[in-house]
Amino acid sequence: MVTRMRASRGFTMIEMLVVLSVLALLLSLVAPSYFGHVDRARELALKQDLKTMRDCIDKFHADRGRDPADLAELVATRYLREIPLDPITDSATTWVPVLVDGAMHDVHSGAPANAQDGTPYASW
Repeated sequence: MVTRMRASRGFTMIEMLVVLSVLALLLSLVAPSYFGHVDRARELALKQDLKTMRDCIDKFHADRGRDPADLAELVATRYLREIPLDPITDSATTWVPVLVDGAMHDVHSGAPANAQDGTPYASW
């Protein structure tokens, strides 16, 4: 009876170490894949944001016969609800406008890093 009570008290230190070792091994296998997927999702969000803003610039030009001065003008004229956050820099102020004759003709990300395929974000 004493042996039965002693066995039901809890886990031994060795059992806990084995469980923690297995969890650490599984985590070390899954973590790099997870972070790769997070980076890929940010890149896809950046591509979608750029496509949306470029489409708004084109619609503004088609409606008004000129390019907008900046992103704030697209928001003021309700072509955009708000300036989106750059998913790479997490800021709405890092967008880099491409100016032609003093008006915004295109927009790029201001992120200084490179994408997973090696191209700079600023070239997208």
